[in-house]
Amino acid sequence: MDDAAIFEALGLDAAIRSSGKLPVRSPIDGREIAHVATDTGKTLDAKIARAHAGFLAWRSVPPPRRGELIRLLGEELRRAKEPLGSLVSLESGKILQEGLGEVQEMIDICDFAVGLSRQLYGLTMASERPGHRMMETWHPLGAVGVISAFNFPVAVWSWNFAIALVCGDTVVWKPSEETPLSALACKNIFGRALARFGDAPDGLMEVVVGDREIGERLVADRRLPLISATGSCRMGREVGPAVAARLGRALLELGGNNGMVVAPSADIDLAVRAILFSAVGTAGQRCTSLRRLIVHEHVYDTLLPRLKQAYASIKIGNPLEPGVLVGPLIGRAAYERMQAALAHAAGEGGIVTGGKRVIAKTYPDGWYVEPAIVEMPEQTETVREETFAPILYVMKYSALDEAIALHNGVPQGLSSCIFTNDLREAEAFLSAEGSDCGIANVNIGPSGAEIGGAFGGEKDTGGGRESGSDAWKAYMRRATNTVNYSRELPLAQGIVFDAG
Repeated sequence: MDDAAIFEALGLDAAIRSSGKLPVRSPIDGREIAHVATDTGKTLDAKIARAHAGFLAWRSVPPPRRGELIRLLGEELRRAKEPLGSLVSLESGKILQEGLGEVQEMIDICDFAVGLSRQLYGLTMASERPGHRMMETWHPLGAVGVISAFNFPVAVWSWNFAIALVCGDTVVWKPSEETPLSALACKNIFGRALARFGDAPDGLMEVVVGDREIGERLVADRRLPLISATGSCRMGREVGPAVAARLGRALLELGGNNGMVVAPSADIDLAVRAILFSAVGTAGQRCTSLRRLIVHEHVYDTLLPRLKQAYASIKIGNPLEPGVLVGPLIGRAAYERMQAALAHAAGEGGIVTGGKRVIAKTYPDGWYVEPAIVEMPEQTETVREETFAPILYVMKYSALDEAIALHNGVPQGLSSCIFTNDLREAEAFLSAEGSDCGIANVNIGPSGAEIGGAFGGEKDTGGGRESGSDAWKAYMRRATNTVNYSRELPLAQGIVFDAG
């Protein structure tokens, strides 16, 4: 689809695309595709107030009825899949297949949330007091602040939004300044679902566009009991304490320095295919991108040449063109950080293959690079830092304990995997003494999580969980209830307190 068709299909008319001074550039070629309006402190305050008022009404709507709205949103997303996927690619630079896949992920979480709307279960617990019943109930939390990143401009928002809405919450969303059009398109798509739903309060979804100052105001606002923030570890170190200072909740999805262990028994063909997608997909700009490859010394010399051959076959170019597997970095700053990391790695003894800028004559304002493989003598400080670019550091190991120690020897703890056909090795990697990440896989890469499982990581990754499993509990408050249906008043722990 061309730009005009994309914008028309998503309701992004000329007035929206020229409503302000924030330039929106496509990383494909660096051209400006819009100038959108940004929020001020005053407009942010009004949007949060509207979301809070909306929550006060929405919390009383039965959960299955809330689920009906999300079902309608899923239908509208199905209709808008091609134009929204194309816009995601246009605005973030990921290939079209990944843009479409991101919208499919939104559809999937809507399906999940519809079912969840009838499964917000509590517990019934035995009371030690006769004639008493104890139970646990879950209630809507409030208006939720969501801060998302450029690399998944719509899917991560949908993880939060679909679950929050069926839980009875409302959402105030601050997208990345790099990708505001995708957020505005989602607001329009949700508006279509609202029109079909018929009786929803205002304020269920508010979009806030702005800079760091607007983000700080959002994080500090007490009317938002939960802040769900996706971004760098540095960002999380600022958001977490700011939310904690007002005793709010923070759901943090931060950086990942993800590793793969390739054991002696591994299926090398399978491993190479997994490495290729995990390390170079989205031009290495996923939080789950593979960044560290830990290969047993007995298969190192077999794997590495095949991996380099596979890298050499990758087509780099305009992500909207068929056959392209690697699009551009988000911008010049990302390119410069990549080059600095490669220079540091080389200074630490690394052997660099690839990493150069390409097709600069065709796209002088697009930052396309060859994915890089760096053979490292050890896990240095450069390797321990996450660089948001297609850099794969490769190291050797001789024993599984050594591999796990290398794998866990970084500050981040998001996603991990091992390739092995040895049951003992696989189970050891998944055990309490194995990977210390929130996601640990066997014979699949670290990237490309499904919505059914809770997504998130440990250590500097922030500890948050979004999407499937019981991640919904983050968006609700828990109450423990005790009902006395007897005519007596026995006290817990056998306490006697008799005044007469």
